[in-house]
Amino acid sequence: MGILKPITEWATSPWGRSVPIHVAWFLIWVAAISGLLFLIVHALYVRYFARAEEFAGTEPPALAAELPSRVPRHSLAARLFHWVMAAAMFTLLFTAFLPKVGVEFNWVTYHWIAGSVLIVSIIFHVIHASFWLDFWAIWPDRADLVDAWRRVQRFMGRPAPPPRRFAKYPLENKLYHGAIIATGLSAIGTGVFMMSRVRTIFFPRNPYLFSDMTWGLMYVLHGLAGIGLIALVMVHVYFAIRPEKLDITKSMVFGTMRREFYLKHYDPQRWAVAVPPPGSSPTDRKG
Repeated sequence: MGILKPITEWATSPWGRSVPIHVAWFLIWVAAISGLLFLIVHALYVRYFARAEEFAGTEPPALAAELPSRVPRHSLAARLFHWVMAAAMFTLLFTAFLPKVGVEFNWVTYHWIAGSVLIVSIIFHVIHASFWLDFWAIWPDRADLVDAWRRVQRFMGRPAPPPRRFAKYPLENKLYHGAIIATGLSAIGTGVFMMSRVRTIFFPRNPYLFSDMTWGLMYVLHGLAGIGLIALVMVHVYFAIRPEKLDITKSMVFGTMRREFYLKHYDPQRWAVAVPPPGSSPTDRKG
């Protein structure tokens, strides 16, 4: 337990045993400042040091002529899930951490309701992605790793061929997705058990389900996951509003992105877009 001492707060149980009670709340500021420093460093790097993107190969003009002017990217169901999850996530973060920085209000009910919405939305997403979407599109593959190594080599000034254009989700999106899964499931898994300590509509209150030590470790893991989500959400919002990423962000609102953006950044062999049949709406072929 020695490794937990600097990042946890402890108390003495009625039986005289020292037990953790929750994470040390100064870590909120560590996460927020770390996230802010990342945003500043990245923005300065892009502004003054980053090179223009260069990809291997070009696409034949015939492909551009066949594609619709707006390339479909996200279905309505996928977009609704994203925004419901985002609303639940922000509610969870605000209700969890605002009281810790001095904003007092009755936050417990809002917190477990938002957590319940998040759980339901994720269950829906897993089912939807498994049966209606390409489940493996969001997971790294060999091509991602090869192209990532090429980028590293070129960044270090070593000779390497240009990387290929992206699949539907670039490697950095896939890695972020993995980080969100790890932190999110940690927060959800512990949060479900922690709901037994408060009054909800789901099951009777039972604060004696686990020992004091187990409860304490659960609160610590839940707090660490929540604090990690502060930095992850900051990074996500930052990239969503960057000018070069706005086409991707808009696709999460409207479901489509510009044909020119798709052809510049994405490999049709790795992310194939359905070509509208002859005789489809003329608006689909406008530039």
